[in-house]
Amino acid sequence: MYKIPFTNIDWTKIQKTVHLGETGTATWQTLNLDGLRIRIVEYSAGYLADHWCKKGHIVQCLAGSFTSELQDGTSFSLSAGMTYVVSDDLSSHRSIAADGVKLLIIDGDFLKP
Repeated sequence: MYKIPFTNIDWTKIQKTVHLGETGTATWQTLNLDGLRIRIVEYSAGYLADHWCKKGHIVQCLAGSFTSELQDGTSFSLSAGMTYVVSDDLSSHRSIAADGVKLLIIDGDFLKP
């Protein structure tokens, strides 16, 4: 099991990094702990991910809305207050944000099959 001590996160002190999508940008604030990654991610208006992701995530929509598209053509719309969960290697998915969105994303070793 993982041993993560009580950790208070002040997101105002976490550096932002910018990642280009196929269109638009994703801005990440990332905290890495032992086997766990916690991020605040903001997708700009018009964002389309530049890849199909197979990593597992817990994704909580904090503000705005976005679409999570699966490679099989299925898509799910999520808005503020909604969450999705998937384990590693159980779907290929990508995000689309027409108007921009702010997310809390948690992933790590605990999502491996």
